[in-house]
Amino acid sequence: MGLTTALYTAMTGLNANSSVINVAGNNIANTNTTGFKSSRADFETQIFRNLSNGTSPTAESGGTNPTQIGLGVKFSGTTHNFSDGTPTLTGRNSDVAIEGKGFFVSDYGGNHKYTRAGDFSLDTEQNLVDANGGRIQGYSVDDDYNIVAGVVGNLNIPIGSLTIAEATSNINFGGTLNSGGDVATNGTIVQSNVLYADANQVTLADETTPLESLYDADGNQLFANGDVLTIENVTRGGAALPSKDFEIGLANTTGSDDFGATMQDLLDFYEDIFGIDPSISGGATIANGQINIEGHTGTVSELEITGDNMVVNKSTNPTLPFTFDEIQEADGESVRTSFIAYDSLGQEIILDLNIVLEEKSNAGTTWRFYVQSEDDSDLSRILGDGTLKFDTNGRFLLATDTEITLDLNNTGALNPQTITLNFEDEDALSALAAPQSTIAAQSQDGSPIGTLESFYFSEDGVIHGVFSNSLERDLGQLVLANFVNPDGLIEQAGNMYDVTASSGDPILGAPGTNGTGRTLGQAQELSNVDLSNEFITLINATTGYSANSRVFSTSDQLIQELLATLG
Repeated sequence: MGLTTALYTAMTGLNANSSVINVAGNNIANTNTTGFKSSRADFETQIFRNLSNGTSPTAESGGTNPTQIGLGVKFSGTTHNFSDGTPTLTGRNSDVAIEGKGFFVSDYGGNHKYTRAGDFSLDTEQNLVDANGGRIQGYSVDDDYNIVAGVVGNLNIPIGSLTIAEATSNINFGGTLNSGGDVATNGTIVQSNVLYADANQVTLADETTPLESLYDADGNQLFANGDVLTIENVTRGGAALPSKDFEIGLANTTGSDDFGATMQDLLDFYEDIFGIDPSISGGATIANGQINIEGHTGTVSELEITGDNMVVNKSTNPTLPFTFDEIQEADGESVRTSFIAYDSLGQEIILDLNIVLEEKSNAGTTWRFYVQSEDDSDLSRILGDGTLKFDTNGRFLLATDTEITLDLNNTGALNPQTITLNFEDEDALSALAAPQSTIAAQSQDGSPIGTLESFYFSEDGVIHGVFSNSLERDLGQLVLANFVNPDGLIEQAGNMYDVTASSGDPILGAPGTNGTGRTLGQAQELSNVDLSNEFITLINATTGYSANSRVFSTSDQLIQELLATLG
């Protein structure tokens, strides 16, 4: 009976040590498996044969201990070691590692599985997938690229197909304004020939005169209904203004830029296309039968208008209705710059900024700025104007009316578009006695259209998309699963785990919430197998296996001797 017990016990020992060898071998085999978590084999004693239960002490003798013979060991299960593996940088944008607790969530046809292996890639539909093709789950974004937490689904990263633009809302300026220059007092004034309201040159024309009743000094009728006045080759501050058309009459039948029937309509047209705001300075008027066009002050607002710039297009030979002479030049320290902004579709908008020295006082200098654009959908070029004030040391004090509005009717872009001009940085803009005034748009927050080129993960699992126009937008956010009892998960092939009744249901959330760790982009989590410990375990198990094997050889010798004695 004793030999039988010994053999049975040795057999369980062999099985136990074999299990240890198998588990250690599996750990060693997966030393280089991404996100692999090592396991250990757990055992418990099997049964005991009780020869006596022991006795309690008496008055005559002490007590005795139980007498038991162990009948081997049995395998009670495996325990995973879910401690972090060492993260290693890979340089691949789609790789991501977890530092701390949590599991990535993969979807396989509606069945969720869980993994620590973050060696992801994009499939042909640009979904983020694991090495087995499971779609990685996370939060998506709305139309404004805000994370929509709570709704878990596939993460899609449309490299090369997603485009975006950014409308300009802020422009920052810098430069030096020459406070030693002359204060601006005059604008350009050009004056036309004398015009009459009748063919006999009796009544001088005024703002109420119908354009069809306009005559020159020779009695020539200048316009007929349907004629188109074309204004071209006009310069403002040396920069050419675009050609514009004005149809004579009560309706626009030719697709001209504007139309009108009276002299006042024509004067308004001049102010719009030349960018003159009469509430500030200058304007287009008629006095003593002569048209007077006065531009804004400052040399950069100098208008060059001659009779040759205005032609009436008729079915026969075109005529020159007016002759203009310059009777006053623009003066005053001023500076001009042009710069590009963007609408919500990423289309360029060219803006002109003129700054003119308006006043010098014991408190410092005051400058007036004008902003204009031909890309405004209205006929008028004027977008706004304001003032800049500097102290006696040339340091910036304040700016007024720095918000301008563009009308972008029927362009498909956001309409209207508001832009704030920022002059506030005193280190960027000053008014000193410089050789000349300089001004430039140093930065802005708008961008032309750009295509998604790359992406990266931040530590909170957010996927940041990087576009070709340098914009960044959130494209989604990884979710991690946590479990009350992760040891209850069942391990499957492909670095995957599945839930069991022992693990409990997954608790989903963004990295850093619900007890989960953070994510590391462009990295993978290495296996947490400790090779030295595994080899020690393997040696111990092999020694134990050999020792249990000796029980069989020893028992065989005893049996042989017993049989020889009985024989």
